[in-house]
Amino acid sequence: MPVLPGAEPFRHEGGEVGVLLCHGFTGCPQSLRPWAGYLAERGLTVSLPLLPGHGTRWQDMQVTGWQDWYAEVDRELRLLRERCAHVFVAGLSMGGALALRLAAKHGDAVTGVVVVNPANKVHGLSAYALPVARHVVRTTKGIASDIAKEGAAELGYDRVPLHAAHSLRTFFRLVDGELPQVTQPLLLLRSPQDHVVPPADSARILSRVSSVDVTEILLEHSYHVATLDHDADRIFEESLGFIGRLAPSVGKEGTAAGG
Repeated sequence: MPVLPGAEPFRHEGGEVGVLLCHGFTGCPQSLRPWAGYLAERGLTVSLPLLPGHGTRWQDMQVTGWQDWYAEVDRELRLLRERCAHVFVAGLSMGGALALRLAAKHGDAVTGVVVVNPANKVHGLSAYALPVARHVVRTTKGIASDIAKEGAAELGYDRVPLHAAHSLRTFFRLVDGELPQVTQPLLLLRSPQDHVVPPADSARILSRVSSVDVTEILLEHSYHVATLDHDADRIFEESLGFIGRLAPSVGKEGTAAGG
């Protein structure tokens, strides 16, 4: 199945500091492409993979699960580690959960973590119905494009396959149990007005990780897909500053200052 225009993965060979960006559930690299481009322009090595089952049609996602999505980002992290002295993991929504699991599993191989509106749980009564409902109903309505900025749109599915949603619920529970293993510096950016992921998810993550170096930033003017919203530039700048503080070679090249 051909990849939708704009949903293609993105890679940039830059310096010795690498960043792995993870997109969200039913989304694709398009939601993080401006962020990836910003970091690439400042000399970083960037990997923004397309998760299996995403970026084509929802029917392709129906036959994938969290193991497939995590395996893809795990592979990309290992490739970055082969050529970079420092590697950071970052993600939006479910991508935040993927980044947190990479940090928990890879320890010192990950220098720092950046998450934007990270998801931690499938909420509502529907979550409890998923194990049975997924055998009766194939899909529910989509969650893409929760953006405040007029004219901005996220490229994502208009339907959510329930088999995949059930797998996502399993994954969130797994990651929640592993959060105490996250010890790396953490930058968490969240939107107070988010119609997909409630503030409770970020609060839960912050209460469970073992990281000592933690920064929380509120994105007052954005909804869930903040990387395409009014606060996008702030996300890009704050993440670069965070990376530059932990990997001084970024600053030496003049990139931390945006040069």
